[in-house]
Amino acid sequence: MSYTQPMSHHAAPVHARLLAEQALSRAAGAPLLTGNRAELLIDAAAHYDAWLTAIRGAKERVLLENYIIRDDAIGQAFREALVECAKRGVFVAVVYDWLGCKGQSRDRFWAPLRAAGGQVRAFNPPQFGQPFGWISRDHRKLLVVDGMQGFLSGVCISEKWLGDPAKGIAPWRDTGVALLGPAVAELEHAFAESWANIGTPLSPFAAAVGDDTGNVALRVIATQPATAGMYRLDQLIAAMARKTLWLTDAYFIGVAPYVQALAAAARDGVDVRLLVPGSSDIPVVAGMSRAGYRPLLKAGIRVFEWNGSMLHAKTAVADGLWARVGSSNLNLASWLSNREIDVAVEDTGFAQQLAEQYERDLENATEIVLAPGRWRRHADHVQTSAGRPPRTRHVGGSSGRAAAGALRIANTMGAALTDRRVLGDTATGPLLTGAIVLSLLAVVAVFWPAVIGWPLAVLAAWLAMNFGARAWRLRRRFKRRAAELDDAG
Repeated sequence: MSYTQPMSHHAAPVHARLLAEQALSRAAGAPLLTGNRAELLIDAAAHYDAWLTAIRGAKERVLLENYIIRDDAIGQAFREALVECAKRGVFVAVVYDWLGCKGQSRDRFWAPLRAAGGQVRAFNPPQFGQPFGWISRDHRKLLVVDGMQGFLSGVCISEKWLGDPAKGIAPWRDTGVALLGPAVAELEHAFAESWANIGTPLSPFAAAVGDDTGNVALRVIATQPATAGMYRLDQLIAAMARKTLWLTDAYFIGVAPYVQALAAAARDGVDVRLLVPGSSDIPVVAGMSRAGYRPLLKAGIRVFEWNGSMLHAKTAVADGLWARVGSSNLNLASWLSNREIDVAVEDTGFAQQLAEQYERDLENATEIVLAPGRWRRHADHVQTSAGRPPRTRHVGGSSGRAAAGALRIANTMGAALTDRRVLGDTATGPLLTGAIVLSLLAVVAVFWPAVIGWPLAVLAAWLAMNFGARAWRLRRRFKRRAAELDDAG
């Protein structure tokens, strides 16, 4: 029998670090890249200045991918900068999301850029034959210039991010990062994948030659639908955090596995904090987010609501060692169905900057706490902390409350059907509400079947036409490929 010498005390930390690095790389689906420079960009004004400066100085190529590019003063400034680039021979390619820009800008907005030689593509417009294809969106905010400068963020291109001083509306709170170094090639590759997903791929670019003088190690996580790289990484960081895990998110809708991971960290003594908007541009999502406060607060997670106009940042910082910035929100849309791009930075200096910004943000936030009560059912009521005065909320109250109630009912009924968790006394109301709603539907189906039958018939016919069209297109594609193979043979 062979004998293996026990691992030395010196080798154990090194081995643990290698295992952690391997786990992070596999979870994210992205390698650790060294030799970079990373600069935090805070709020839209800083972003727009940096982005426009980079575009105006472009010599070879500009690649822009953004969820929203609005036809307003800011959008027009970017378009004109891109037009000037194209006129002097710079290759310009733009990807915008069809749904994100719906009502924000029309296709003719891009006519001057196309006339100057630039190329513009819309991501995922509605297509007959793909009835649910619209769910997947390009939610990235990405800019690459000359293969040397890269930017990613939560900031879209719209005056809305700057607020409205005349009306007393403060700028939106958002965060991004400017990159130099090897990571920029990963950003360019991510753009090329989005471009190829829409049409003819880009021709390969010559490798950019730049100074590799940075010392920041990071991962570029360019997620695509169903890849879930960011979800796995968020779960892993929640499990690995030892002291602090501070999260900022614009549209938090926690799923059970992630909430459980955060709760487990909090129970182990990790200082877990979540900063979310107090007033949201999407009231329904805000209501869903608030519906999930209770399990977080019960687990010891501190929840804060931003007091400004809109908090749109998506960041995380753990133990002062690791930080994430990008476009991904903590919800299923970002984790599973959208194209997103984030950077996970393993650098104490960068993480410390983000932690300091987080603490400054909390100075303009209200902490949410569980109200003390004599009875258990009253102890679940949520209130603002005594240390901060309650404020007037500016969200759509009725829609937010309706969404929160619907989510709570759905979660409770799902738990009752699957027995996936023990139901407490607070589940009585949602269960009774669900029972009443289902009873009413049953009565309608018995006495007025057409009320339910006709909508179902229309839905079935619509799906049938879409699936039939999809099958016909696939059949044509396979026949064409078979013919090409026969000709080649």
